[in-house]
Amino acid sequence: MFNSQRPNIDDLPTSRQLVRATAISAAVAGALLITVVLPAEYAIDPTGIGGVLGFTEMGEIKTQLAQEAAADRPATALAAEAAPAATAALATKSGVVGAATGARSDVTELTLTPGQGAEIKATMAEGTTLTYDWSVSGGAVNYDTHADAPGIDYHGYDKGTNSAGQRGKLVAPFDGKHGWFWRNRGDAPVTVTLRTQGAYTEIKRVV
Repeated sequence: MFNSQRPNIDDLPTSRQLVRATAISAAVAGALLITVVLPAEYAIDPTGIGGVLGFTEMGEIKTQLAQEAAADRPATALAAEAAPAATAALATKSGVVGAATGARSDVTELTLTPGQGAEIKATMAEGTTLTYDWSVSGGAVNYDTHADAPGIDYHGYDKGTNSAGQRGKLVAPFDGKHGWFWRNRGDAPVTVTLRTQGAYTEIKRVV
């Protein structure tokens, strides 16, 4: 039994209206693609709007991370074979203390040549806290403090440009890798010194 009221043919959109609605939808989608998606995902900003809104910088970071991750992939595979030795070396260099209580502190240094980027991540469980203090010797850097986890590509905490240092606290909203990406946009090498303290289980350079 068919109880639905059959629509009047005059109430249905005409072919011309459908074509117009489709054209408007395509135009809006195209505008969003050019002004938001391309700058934020690929750092392609033909209109300049992405730069004004900050999407282009996000795209530059993502693109650079992807390129550097691809470049480091062979080295990562080799490093996995020597994981125990590498872990021991990192702990010695970083000066791990207090591991038996679930809290630790580390001091990590890295030098960035002009144009070079680097990323350090700590492994944190949801709800745990890490306090940090990083400073730059010899110049300033752009930074992006963020996190990721399986199923979460990017969770931003903070970011900035031309900074000589920052201190603060990370409270992990989920289990994952939490940390910092720095890039030296100057014309001379700089040294970044990172001091961390908190309930994280590992800290290492990933890029």
